[in-house]
Amino acid sequence: MAVAFNSRVFMRGIAGRSSSADLGNRVSGVCFSAGGVSSGVKLRVRATLQVDLEALEIPRLDDSAGGRLGLDVVSEGELREKGFLGMRKTKLVCTIGPACCSLEDLEKLALSGMNVARLNMCHNTREWHRDVIRKIKKLNEEKGFCVSVMIDTEGSQIQVVDHGAPSSVKAEDESIWLFTTQKFEGSRPFTVQANYEGFSEGITVGDELVFDGGMASFEVIEKIGNDLRCKCTDPGLLLPRAKLSFWRDGKLVEKNSELPTISTKDWADIEFGISEDVDFIAMSFVKDADAIIQLKSYLSDKSSKSIGVLAKIESLESLQHLEEIVEASDGIMVARGDLGVEIPLEQIPTVQAEITQVCRQLNRPVIVASQLLESMVEYPIPTRAEVADVSEAVRQYADALMLSGESAIGPYGDKALSVLQMASSRMELWSREENRQSALHQHQLGASLPDRIAEQICSCAVEMANNLGVDAIFVYTKHGQMASLLSRNRPNCPIFAFTDNNNARMRMNLQWGVTPILVELSEDMEANIIKTIDLIKMKGVLEEGDAVLVVSDTTKAFQSIQVKTIV
Repeated sequence: MAVAFNSRVFMRGIAGRSSSADLGNRVSGVCFSAGGVSSGVKLRVRATLQVDLEALEIPRLDDSAGGRLGLDVVSEGELREKGFLGMRKTKLVCTIGPACCSLEDLEKLALSGMNVARLNMCHNTREWHRDVIRKIKKLNEEKGFCVSVMIDTEGSQIQVVDHGAPSSVKAEDESIWLFTTQKFEGSRPFTVQANYEGFSEGITVGDELVFDGGMASFEVIEKIGNDLRCKCTDPGLLLPRAKLSFWRDGKLVEKNSELPTISTKDWADIEFGISEDVDFIAMSFVKDADAIIQLKSYLSDKSSKSIGVLAKIESLESLQHLEEIVEASDGIMVARGDLGVEIPLEQIPTVQAEITQVCRQLNRPVIVASQLLESMVEYPIPTRAEVADVSEAVRQYADALMLSGESAIGPYGDKALSVLQMASSRMELWSREENRQSALHQHQLGASLPDRIAEQICSCAVEMANNLGVDAIFVYTKHGQMASLLSRNRPNCPIFAFTDNNNARMRMNLQWGVTPILVELSEDMEANIIKTIDLIKMKGVLEEGDAVLVVSDTTKAFQSIQVKTIV
């Protein structure tokens, strides 16, 4: 039985400069090999990459053959100012709240580098969220931004409390507070309203009540029906709509283990997200892969677009099922605040590093979230320890960093975003200069031969790009898969992902080092390359002598690697 698979890998080069290698020499060699067994016949696929050096000038497109290049204004400005290697690779997520929901504030955040806007469905009304989403889409359409929208479900977390004030309230040492299930409008002095009548079931006098992962702590001194009277033992800020937990004898009192991951309210919020055409849905309090699979199946039936499902890792149970959760999801959020309630504080750094590594192995973007710049909720500058924390997340090659209260309720959200931008850019530069990029121990993702070949192409392409010192990687992709595989290998140079699928473009906004560009593509690969390079040149950000490595997956039967030097 004869079996044939039509996948050719080649590299065509044009003479030109390179920052770390001499492209004036002919380069050839075996890039990868993959094996398989079919009907008793052992198959072996090899790909030989070769650079033949010849001059090739990209012809300039005339108006009739031209096109529109969907490069967002922020990336274009950064490219003009800093060049290819100066482009920030770590993506930035901002939680939108009362402090930054106006059109002007949202534009400031977009200009400062916000890649994804997060809307926490725990707070505000759906009408408020709808208004914010439409403002973001308006900025994208009219001002040339590329900001994706994420909604974050509340989850079946019964211990949610609210003091009724629009901003934070200070709990002083030994002050007495009432935690009540009574429903009332506005705020009352020293009173916090719980959202669930049974929130105090099983709680006894002497138990510890921890507010929002440790922002403040109280001792239960009296139980009055369903209400609790508590004394503040660790003073701190009480944020609106915060989570609380109960502790007894140094152990967490588990109260919501039987609740479903997706609540009735969550399903209504998910329907809202579908109707508003959001790009990502983040699931809270994920316990295992089942709820993720359920939601993805529901979305495939209900939504015409592919909405990314992110799982929030914020409990001990989610850590115990980490790998299956990562595999089932489209990305992970490390919710360190809630996670820090359930595991010892000293374990947070190593757990964060482990989650980041697992996500990279399984090719899922990972967001490091919670308390990155917590002091900037009140102050215009961060602590030096917070900057070091941000830098460590970047050093671990997290795909994205997220602001929570810093942007949602703090008066210095744009400054906090600038701190993330500066700290991540500096750490990326330092890591490259110190050659700290560690090779990823490859975990095979694909089961089929074409998928394994795609993985090897991208791994080989990144190694070549680093060794040759090319200025950028251009990838032409229908759904973003090759772009994500390239991102997984964390190249030194930026990745420009050209796609004619706007859904894929917005999904790639969470991928490390990927600048997604919307452009009309054809089946003619060479025509696509000529067209996009010419459009980039017309922007004035691609110069003579720049070398780019080109990867394509736009046709199933033909995948390629090429090196082009602009002349």
